[in-house]
Amino acid sequence: MSDYRVESTRGGLVESIHRVSLAVVDDGGTLVAESGNPHLSTFWRSAAKPFQALPLAADGVAERFGLGAEELALACASHSSEPRHLEIGRRFLELIGCTEQDLACGPHVPLGPAVAAKVARTGTVMTPVWSNCSGKHAGMLAFARHHDWPTAGYERAGHPVQQRMTAEVAKWSGVDPDRIGLGTDGCTVVCFALPLTGMAYAYARFGTSTDAAASRIRAAMTAHPWLVAGTGRLCTELMAAAAGQVIAKIGAEGVYSAALPGLGLGIALKIESGDMRAASVALVGAIVQIFERLRPGVSADELLGAAGRFRELPTRNSRDEVTGSLRATGALRFHG
Repeated sequence: MSDYRVESTRGGLVESIHRVSLAVVDDGGTLVAESGNPHLSTFWRSAAKPFQALPLAADGVAERFGLGAEELALACASHSSEPRHLEIGRRFLELIGCTEQDLACGPHVPLGPAVAAKVARTGTVMTPVWSNCSGKHAGMLAFARHHDWPTAGYERAGHPVQQRMTAEVAKWSGVDPDRIGLGTDGCTVVCFALPLTGMAYAYARFGTSTDAAASRIRAAMTAHPWLVAGTGRLCTELMAAAAGQVIAKIGAEGVYSAALPGLGLGIALKIESGDMRAASVALVGAIVQIFERLRPGVSADELLGAAGRFRELPTRNSRDEVTGSLRATGALRFHG
């Protein structure tokens, strides 16, 4: 049995290999399947966002400021900076009495290819709300205002907002807060390093929890999958097709996490090369293998819908001709 990995092919030959470390954990904390090093400690990046959004529902922040499901979904998002994302981001800030000047994040090339191309073509001047993380940052500002904490420096380690974020990650992942590594994410805010098993455990629990706050955040993500990512992106297409059977969240540098609520499982993976296209292929391939093993009567094509195209992604040259592909191969190692 060969290790689970993502291969890049060209002309019928394997040109390069993206190694996959992956953990599948159930909501009781048992490792169900793995690849590579399931205990690898790495930064969770944006895949931590649902847990950073939980205090908005748990502490009454949403009720105080009138935040609805759209704002909560955006707080979990790595959005594509499409017009509707920007509209809701600005509405979010208005509801909490803040402006874009309060956001610690800065703009960047939009994650949505069509938006990125339009920005380059038109010379659009982007502002902080264009950041894919602007919803997360608005949520942190809301949390600070709700507790009468300073909004200045909310993104920095040691601020009460970040102390609460770390505690929330520890609570759901089962990792002692003293063992969670801290770094600075691309959007300037604190990010967390922990084992893949801890990430997967957190997502397994998030997918099945009856906790009111978790249920509310989960419902916001599944009701508004387009807000969590955007047009043509895997998180959106997968959640839209799976209708609650999969809750997926992209990270960065080859990280992905997902909950499979019906199976009581969580998935966390890291592509050693950091390649994000390979991470998408690896996640979809893993989901297919998990359902084939544990729910053989479920059709992968029906489960994945439009997201099925991520099972193998074409590689194209400068003339947009297909020259090869990215594909998952090998098998996960299942226990029991």
